[in-house]
Amino acid sequence: MSTVATWPSQAETWLDERGKPAWIVAMILGFIFFWPVGLALLAYMIWSKRMFNGCSSKRRRPRRSDDYSAPRGAHRTPDTGNLTFDTYKAETLARLESEQAAFEAFLERLRDAKDKSEFDDFMDERAAKAKPTRLKSQDQDAD
Repeated sequence: MSTVATWPSQAETWLDERGKPAWIVAMILGFIFFWPVGLALLAYMIWSKRMFNGCSSKRRRPRRSDDYSAPRGAHRTPDTGNLTFDTYKAETLARLESEQAAFEAFLERLRDAKDKSEFDDFMDERAAKAKPTRLKSQDQDAD
């Protein structure tokens, strides 16, 4: 009776060792030979999140504590042990970040100036079109 109870876990382990393609092949073969088996495998794959997250939590790469500790966009690299190089690297990264911020501010000012210029051109054009119609309406009022 113990072999009957363990064969599903042995099959699961065997499929996990071979990865997601093995699970998909098993599901397809289940649909081909006896459709309820394929349907059961599909339901199990979705329920156990094997369909979307890989085969098993045992196979995933262990997460390091510093993987996501740095803010997004920050380049966090481990210290090399060379104090001079690490200081130079930190200063260079700080300088590059400040230059990037200054450049982005410059681009924003440039966009604002372009928008203002386009708006002023539009208003001048509109005023030029409105001038002749005002003159015509004034001439008609004078008559």
